[in-house]
Amino acid sequence: MADHKSAKTRIRRNARRAVINGARRSRIRTFIKKIELAIEAGNGKDAQEALRNAQPEIQRGVAKGIMHKNTAARKISRLSARVKAVK
Repeated sequence: MADHKSAKTRIRRNARRAVINGARRSRIRTFIKKIELAIEAGNGKDAQEALRNAQPEIQRGVAKGIMHKNTAARKISRLSARVKAVK
């Protein structure tokens, strides 16, 4: 167990941040799932709209340190290619 006051503070802070980061990661996954469901349904308009809504959320994840910028770029690229193929 941590002995220093700062270490105890960090443990509490890390626990709070883990909850926040988990919620943000879950939110990003939900946005991605909406795109994938629209693609599976063959609905190009809904897929395109879902992608437009998901992109800022994914980029926000990068800004907050949830995901690496290249990972986000790869996900957006692959999703947009799949959405484009549905049309």
